[in-house]
Amino acid sequence: MALTTIDVVSFGYLHADPPDATLTLDLRRHFRDPHVDPALRQQTAQDLPVRQAVLATPGVHELIVSTALLVDAFDAGPAEAPLTIAVGCAGGRHRAATVAMALARRLAKTGTTVRLTHRDLDKPVVDR
Repeated sequence: MALTTIDVVSFGYLHADPPDATLTLDLRRHFRDPHVDPALRQQTAQDLPVRQAVLATPGVHELIVSTALLVDAFDAGPAEAPLTIAVGCAGGRHRAATVAMALARRLAKTGTTVRLTHRDLDKPVVDR
């Protein structure tokens, strides 16, 4: 049974509670934060240098592939149900948004309908 639509939502833990989701990926402690680079701090995942920095981080590619496999496992289940993947980092502008974009792109290649939402991408940088 194929899922009709998968929702992929990026968010920042520093802005609000995580969205309700089937799976939540917390990228805060395991993956390098582009925020620490002054040249990238004000940029977002909409900017190529941010996407390049995040996607070059060891383990990120494997995380995206593994999450896509988890989606396949849910899709193989006997019941159709909504599936939401939430991807979070501190501010929601760099890591979470980039990984969510890459995951959505990968899932869409299989013919799955994917809705990508960036809850906090356009919010101001959080000073920390």
